[in-house]
Amino acid sequence: MSRQLKILLLGDTSNFQHTLAAGLRGFGHDVTVASDGTGWMNTARDIDLSRGDGKPGGARLWYRMRYGSLAPRLKGYDIVSLSGTHFARLQPALLTSIFDMVRRANKRVYMTALATDTNHITECLDPDSPIAYNEWRVGNTPTPYAAEKGLIARAWLADPLRAYCRHLTDHIDGIVTALYEYHIAATRHSGLPASRIAYGGIPVDLDTITFTPYAPAPDGRVRLFLGYPSARMHEKGAERLLAAARQLAADRPDLCTLDVASDIPLADFRRRLDAAHVVIDQLYSYTPATTALMAMAMGKTVITGAEDDYYRFIGEPTLRPIVNVVPDDRAIYETLLHVVSTPGLLAERGRQGREFVERHNSATVVAGRYLTFWNHQPHP
Repeated sequence: MSRQLKILLLGDTSNFQHTLAAGLRGFGHDVTVASDGTGWMNTARDIDLSRGDGKPGGARLWYRMRYGSLAPRLKGYDIVSLSGTHFARLQPALLTSIFDMVRRANKRVYMTALATDTNHITECLDPDSPIAYNEWRVGNTPTPYAAEKGLIARAWLADPLRAYCRHLTDHIDGIVTALYEYHIAATRHSGLPASRIAYGGIPVDLDTITFTPYAPAPDGRVRLFLGYPSARMHEKGAERLLAAARQLAADRPDLCTLDVASDIPLADFRRRLDAAHVVIDQLYSYTPATTALMAMAMGKTVITGAEDDYYRFIGEPTLRPIVNVVPDDRAIYETLLHVVSTPGLLAERGRQGREFVERHNSATVVAGRYLTFWNHQPHP
């Protein structure tokens, strides 16, 4: 697309849309981000969609978006890209009316698959899925998260949410996926043809992240960091990762230290990342997500999901900077122990990590994928 586009990124998750906006602006486009700042993360946005407490707060936000002061600011765009199905903190019935207004008032509307929805839950619970484990299931065994949050899965598969997701899918122009897992779910369950689904990846704004080569601490110990949102602790497997990391720090204080953070603003979170040598992120993923990619861009060794299926999917034949961790408690401990026992490998992993993000996840690369996909879709 050679002409300048007017683009609205509606909603945000973990700074995804704000970072994507930076990449799109680099191509000369006029981009507006409308979000609530992802709650406690307080990420940057151009239009604030924060809501007040309780039903009155939701009603006020809905009215402002549908009829009030925000409504004119959500209209007249060439492209609108929704941050998943839950692009504002409102109930599905209210989101449906906003979506329908956005659909009518703009030229094209897309969605980024980057969070839980009916397609994702269906894929996670499918024993025939090519994904062997996820936050809901390891093989045929439910995870602790499934035991804790089974009502969530049932809600997404019940008629109201299923109908809401279907309504969005039936009326959008296409889906861009943020992770390999979401891509599998979209292609197998959305009902859209392959031509209307594309992989985008998670964008990382490398202009704001300084690469720092690994340098040993004065005491020679490896500094481990684990940060997580408390509301998603079991979803990410953080309780199992944290138990292994704490046990290791107690067993081998000569080799490592451990820093743990939960629910802190993004700026503080990044400072804690920057001080670490090794970042422990997610247990149930096939794919490095936002925190892991940000840490890799800084030059950190990352312990998270990175299965061979993912490397093949993105076409990466050589770089293997990520320490893959699988949902087995003994294996988690042994993986962490190996990393802190071989500090000589940290520098090369850090170098490869930055190169990996530059190649696959820079905001420019990801924005280019979005633009290529949008450009190849039929115009209204």
